[in-house]
Amino acid sequence: MYTIPNLLTFFRVLLIPVFVVVYYLDWQWAHQAGAFIFWLAAITDWFDGYLARKLQQTTSFGAFLDPVADKLIVAAALLMITHTYSTLWITIPAILLMSREIFVSSLREWMAKHGESDTVKVSFWGKAKTMAQMLALIGLLSEFQVLYWVTLGYILLYVATVLSVYSMAQYSVAAWTTIRKYAK
Repeated sequence: MYTIPNLLTFFRVLLIPVFVVVYYLDWQWAHQAGAFIFWLAAITDWFDGYLARKLQQTTSFGAFLDPVADKLIVAAALLMITHTYSTLWITIPAILLMSREIFVSSLREWMAKHGESDTVKVSFWGKAKTMAQMLALIGLLSEFQVLYWVTLGYILLYVATVLSVYSMAQYSVAAWTTIRKYAK
């Protein structure tokens, strides 16, 4: 349980309240500091997976905790940007992204219960969605107008939303046979 990858995942979970508190501090650079903390969490997400494979330290606990940590910090960031920007152009994609995460997590759990977890394992499109989503959130959280970070954040948020819906549809199609078999 106390492997380096799992410790990095615990670190990411511990960063969530720090990220939220720093983002809302009454300080000129609070949003940029919050975006940096979110970036650090995103990097540890990649790094813990890499180390788990490289050091052969994959564990069932890590396989459970890693996606939970990701979903918690992303949900916090999505809620924060909906509050910061207070516009339908952010709120609608945020709701779609969070809804997709709940749906796909539930689908994976249900498929695993029926011994079909390989049918809905992470795909290229799911990974592409995660990359676009993380970059979008960093740009939107930072509120940097320099180098068009916010504009890029908006664009990537919509790219992530399209990829999110597409990958959800892929997972649903892949699971359809099992769903029909057990949903009677």
